[in-house]
Amino acid sequence: MTLRYQTGFGSYFETEAVAGALPIGQNSPQKTPFGLYAELLSGAAFTAPRHDNRRTWLYRLRPSAGHGPYAPYAQDRLKSGPFDAVAPTPNRLRWDPLEIPAEPTDFVDGLVTLAGNGDVATQAGLGVHLYLANASMKGRVFYNSDGELLLVPQQGALTLITEMGVLEAGPGHIAVIPRGVRFRVEVEGPVRGYVCENYGAPFRLPELGPIGSNGLANPRDFEAPFAAFEDVDEPTLVIQKFQGGLWAVQCDHSPLDVVAWHGNLAPYRYDLSRFNTINTVSFDHPDPSIFTVLTAPSEIPGTANCDFVIFPPRWMVAEHTFRPPWFHRNVMSEFMGLVHGAYDAKAGGFSPGGASLHNCMNAHGPDVASYEKAVAAPLAPHRIENTLAFMFESRWVIRPTRFAAQTPLAQSDYDDCWSGFQKARLP
Repeated sequence: MTLRYQTGFGSYFETEAVAGALPIGQNSPQKTPFGLYAELLSGAAFTAPRHDNRRTWLYRLRPSAGHGPYAPYAQDRLKSGPFDAVAPTPNRLRWDPLEIPAEPTDFVDGLVTLAGNGDVATQAGLGVHLYLANASMKGRVFYNSDGELLLVPQQGALTLITEMGVLEAGPGHIAVIPRGVRFRVEVEGPVRGYVCENYGAPFRLPELGPIGSNGLANPRDFEAPFAAFEDVDEPTLVIQKFQGGLWAVQCDHSPLDVVAWHGNLAPYRYDLSRFNTINTVSFDHPDPSIFTVLTAPSEIPGTANCDFVIFPPRWMVAEHTFRPPWFHRNVMSEFMGLVHGAYDAKAGGFSPGGASLHNCMNAHGPDVASYEKAVAAPLAPHRIENTLAFMFESRWVIRPTRFAAQTPLAQSDYDDCWSGFQKARLP
């Protein structure tokens, strides 16, 4: 299937899968074209400022209200804030990659929560999950009432069949599904990746400030789907995440039946290779904030509920400068993952599909081998290749789940990577 995309971040789109399906001039006229049902999907309060207001009008075959009562759906490894099953820890944590199950497992059943903060009830904070799947969702769709989902594929490609059209995303892409948008995940083999469930304000592009008008992620490189719909009169299980739990209801048709839509709230994808990396051309290693792709702001200016930051291939040209990330202690807490290759601040132990967590004000930085290599390296221009690491950075401490604390994939010897540093010699 060849897919087409509309481009632009936060753009106002109009798209119809059947010519004439979009009403002109009136969102919910007395008689909509073809007898479609008009439905408003609001991603912000009605009275939010115009620049923050996100909403889309959907024109569908049936109203989405047509279903019976939901019942709880059991999925023991998916958790939500408040994350209070395990006490928060100042210890630095790192995990080996989780194995994809051998038995048939789809996207919903393969979600595993590693950590998070905040509370879904107050719409603040985030959840950090892994998805592990080897089967497509059959006769099932999913949506999240607790937050938007930022998907970071690490192995295998995802086809996301959403209410508003189809997106494809594989390693090197991200995809974002807004709060409340229904979708199905199809795969052609084993897939694994990371999920940031953002309970707070929706992700947006960071301000550029002194960088100026160009740099970082360009709005034109974000891609939203054209309208596509399913006219399927077959039983479909609709699963939603609501206030931390999963609930399900059986419908007699596919709810992915939106024939046309217009608005600025839509799923989108982004090719991370299009990120315009900013770096120093004189001295000093710049702050990781210059690698921010998307940010979900908090009520404190400059302090994010969550930043999504990447460390892609790039040139290093600074002089008289230690080039990997320095030793540091941050107010913000950092969850890090690796899509492919190696991370320049860790010589070993940090594998694609793995993860690390460094919480607020706890020291971390390069391991011994990376440090010794960096201080001895000639400071000629050097290109970092074969790497794509990322970080979910949050203003609040990120708390591991019981699974993350107890799994044998947690590296009990992680602290050892900093144990071989020699004392500095004073004159």
